Order: sequence, then C-alpha cells, then structure tokens
Amino acid sequence: MSHLITTPNIADADTFYASLLAAHRGLTEAESHALNARLVLVLANHIGDRKVLELALALARDGAQTVQPAG
Repeated sequence: MSHLITTPNIADADTFYASLLAAHRGLTEAESHALNARLVLVLANHIGDRKVLELALALARDGAQTVQPAG
C-alpha cells in the first residue's frame, strides 16, 4: 500500500537542516533553485512510488501543514 509519511521521520533533523543550508551557502538564487530542483528529482527517484510522489506534490502544493510534533 502506498502512503506518504507525514510525521517526523528524519533522524537528527537539525543536523540534516544544517547540511541543507550548507549546501546552499555561497550559491546565487538561480543556483540555489537549481540545487533544489536536482534534490527533488534525486529524492523522487529514490522514492520511486508514483502514488506517494503524487501525494507529496498535492501536500506541497496545498501548503498543508500535517507534520505533528514528536512526542
């Protein structure tokens, strides 16, 4: 069954976020947008499940905030 995980699921999320910011450091706005586009495509390929990807697109497009605090 295809489902999109919308609860916190990243181990050491703060460190990942710092890595994401570091990847953008020193880039122009256009380069930063291009990095984001490449990252989305790499992660979409990794996920591979079209239904999950469609759910993620809909969630991102709608701007829904369904992530619940851990606890």
